[in-house]
Amino acid sequence: MPELNVRRNTILLAATLAVNTCLFQLAAAVNSLTFVEVTGVTGLLGLGPAIFLASSGFAALPAGRAMDHFGRIPVMVAGFLIAAAGCLLIALATQIDSTVAVVLGMALTGAAGGVALLIRTAAGDMYPPERRGRGISYVLFGSVFGAILGPALFGPLFSGRELDAESLTVPWLAAAGIAVASLAIVAFVRPDPKEIAEAIGGTSPDRPAVPAAPLREILRRPGVVPALAAAVASFAVMVSVMNLTGYVVVEHHGHTQADVFPIIGAHVLGMYALVLFVGSMIDSIGRSRSLYGGLVLMGLSCVGLAWFESVLGTSFLLFGVGLGWSISFVAATTQLADMAAPSERGRLLGFSDRLSALTGAALALLGGLALDGLGVTALAVGATVLVLLPLLRLLRREPPTATIAPRRT
Repeated sequence: MPELNVRRNTILLAATLAVNTCLFQLAAAVNSLTFVEVTGVTGLLGLGPAIFLASSGFAALPAGRAMDHFGRIPVMVAGFLIAAAGCLLIALATQIDSTVAVVLGMALTGAAGGVALLIRTAAGDMYPPERRGRGISYVLFGSVFGAILGPALFGPLFSGRELDAESLTVPWLAAAGIAVASLAIVAFVRPDPKEIAEAIGGTSPDRPAVPAAPLREILRRPGVVPALAAAVASFAVMVSVMNLTGYVVVEHHGHTQADVFPIIGAHVLGMYALVLFVGSMIDSIGRSRSLYGGLVLMGLSCVGLAWFESVLGTSFLLFGVGLGWSISFVAATTQLADMAAPSERGRLLGFSDRLSALTGAALALLGGLALDGLGVTALAVGATVLVLLPLLRLLRREPPTATIAPRRT
């Protein structure tokens, strides 16, 4: 289908993720620290990530619905504009010690993050079901380059600096520039991936698709709830552990702020470095087996945080958390995309992202309280239990899942 520019669009979307992953790493590494330094409230160190994630969750479903109505690209462009505005507000907050500005900035960057995560909807649009896992993995692979660029870009900005609010200004200004760069890249995607999905499904002006089913009807389809459970658990645990790692490394293990970025870089590398293999594996062995394996790997990696304190050991465990997330989350995304028509895909993945982000926000806040009051072991054990809970649902026998296509009149 050369006229649909699938290969070109895949490269552009992967490049967008490569650039945006740098912003993602910064938010993960310093959200908690920025919030504490600006507000002076250490007991609520998880509140910064919680604001980010809650905003992401509240934005995800409206953004998904907007993607189904207006197309994927206009919504993503708007999301990156919001990201730039949020980063600029946080940079301002670090200069004037404004709690209002830092909260609003984190809310905006979180909302933008919810939109950016839906780029995988566009990835799933461009490939048929038998190649959808691979297609999603091709786009997500762009984040590998972001994992490499992030530490190289932000590490020197912290090296040798005393940790205070003002030292965080320049990194947040750089993050605003990164958001603008992501916008510039994604704006070149043509045609909109939703149009490609409709072409793959045989939709045309002479054969339009029937209206999208209500969300409650989509949720009743076999295979949707298990995929949602896995997506929510894997994403929520991953982001809460990752967002609190910066504080753990600096405050509990006695390392420097510069040491945070190699650890977060290893984590993001785990999330995306093997994603091409992960996508092929999911298409080969099936969605369900991949979900099981990914969640178990995440659980083993989370519990290891109770024993390993070195930068190398923590990096290895965060790599494992990232790889487990990659397997389980891509499998869940692929299964959800299989179960929705192009006109339904954005809202279903947006709903999944809303549940995931809001759960992650709650876990970040509770994890911050547990970390401050009970220590790293409580965080590690709690994360392990939560990520393994969906296995109870996944191990129940369900009717085989099948791809859903729009019914014709």
